[in-house]
Amino acid sequence: MSETVKGLVRRALPGPWDRRARVREGAGALLLALLGAGIEILGTGQPLRAAAVGTATAALHLLRRGLPGPVLAGAALCSAGPGGFVPLLTVAGYSAGRRIVRALPAAAWFLGSLLLVPATAFLIDPDDLPLPGLLGVTVTGFLLLAVLPGVFGRYRAQRHTLLSTLHERNEQLVRERAMIAHQARLRERHRIAQDMHDSLGHQLALLSVHTGALEVDRTLTDRQRETVTVLRLAATGAMRELREVVGLLRDDSVPEAGGVDAVQKLVEASRAAGTAVELRRDGEPHPLAAATGHAAYRIVQEGLTNAHKHAPAAPITVALRWEPDALLVEVVNGPAPQGGQPAAVSGGQGLTGLRERARLLGGMVHSGATPGGGFRLAGVLPYRADGRPGAGTAEDEDLAQLPPVPDPPRRRSPALGCACGALVVVAAVFGVLVWGVVQFIEAAENSTVPLSVYESIEVGQDEAAVDARLPRGSRILTGDLHKLLPDEPPGADCRWFTTDTEVGFSTTQDAVRFCFRDGVLVDKQHVRGKV
Repeated sequence: MSETVKGLVRRALPGPWDRRARVREGAGALLLALLGAGIEILGTGQPLRAAAVGTATAALHLLRRGLPGPVLAGAALCSAGPGGFVPLLTVAGYSAGRRIVRALPAAAWFLGSLLLVPATAFLIDPDDLPLPGLLGVTVTGFLLLAVLPGVFGRYRAQRHTLLSTLHERNEQLVRERAMIAHQARLRERHRIAQDMHDSLGHQLALLSVHTGALEVDRTLTDRQRETVTVLRLAATGAMRELREVVGLLRDDSVPEAGGVDAVQKLVEASRAAGTAVELRRDGEPHPLAAATGHAAYRIVQEGLTNAHKHAPAAPITVALRWEPDALLVEVVNGPAPQGGQPAAVSGGQGLTGLRERARLLGGMVHSGATPGGGFRLAGVLPYRADGRPGAGTAEDEDLAQLPPVPDPPRRRSPALGCACGALVVVAAVFGVLVWGVVQFIEAAENSTVPLSVYESIEVGQDEAAVDARLPRGSRILTGDLHKLLPDEPPGADCRWFTTDTEVGFSTTQDAVRFCFRDGVLVDKQHVRGKV
């Protein structure tokens, strides 16, 4: 198969043709084929013709997605003949209205298809209806069966396009707002990092220098020198953590410092300061994200710091328990010894920060006194099913903190334009129907001859004199009356009329006929019967 043929096939049958699309299109084609064939066989009683109509209907239905305009024209052309193509005309009108996006091509296809219907009907049987009646019937039928579904299809397509555009625009605005908020957050983090580096970093550096000088002072005892060493190591560790925090504030892509593995170092540092610290690990460890591990590290750090400040020299127990769905971090210290040093001043901000950190991870932090007079700090940090925490990214946090996006300004709904189009179609159909009623009344008057007039006309009278007393006639209402009357006289020109005799709503007709030859009335007949 050449590339040209493949291109034409792809144009006529656009994909994707997944299983759902094949079932939908196949079921639609089968339904239309059965409906068209059924209508045709009921109207004509010819199975072969019905089968041909059903096959053509199914083929045109499958082509309507790729060729909506040609299928509409083909359905209009075919519907002027066999009645089985009428359901296809409705489906083709809806498909063309939905898939022909530009207004000018859509109007051209619908107008061209409208002109095809009466032209084809007139070519098939020019004696069936007079031209005005033919135009009225075909225009009304096309407006109802093709244009009105096309307007509905256009509304559905415009509504879908409008909703998709608004959804994309809303997502873009949310992304832009998140980017702006994230940039503002980074700028603030950078400012805080600079302030921490310039102020706290300077003080810690001085503390490290002075403790280093005291460590080599010969006047100090060994016990004092060990204490100074602990102070120097603590200052050095604080400077190292400060640098990590500053780096984290300046670039949130850097992994957070600390983790579950770093808890051992915290315990060893506390033991070096002379405090009895026990570390317990229970359960099967789960993989943790950096944020969860850092939260566990900070809970242990805060618990140890509080124990050193408020209960110096009291024994401390640190526990890490891997539960089936969460990591439990616990720091418990005993009561402060009698006569010990007074508790250090606390600002109470550490626990607040821990609670907020755990909340962002989907967990919680609890703190309070123990029955023996000690203090307990515990945190629960849940996993996900894959072992990861429930924390979101920085952008997600920014989005959560953003105010709700205001509703977009109200736009003109496509329903208004489509409703106007539907009203125009309905008004046109109503106008055509009113015109048809007027034409029917006029045709009834032009096709009726009173019996008194019929009886007063004699055979042998001049044609001109008889015509002066007869109405104009109407082929619409008298086209089948010749079936009631006997054969026409040879070479005669006959005219049929109904009478003013009441026949009710039955199929019985009361008809008269006048036949002229060589300008003279040669025969007249009056018959009552069923057509």
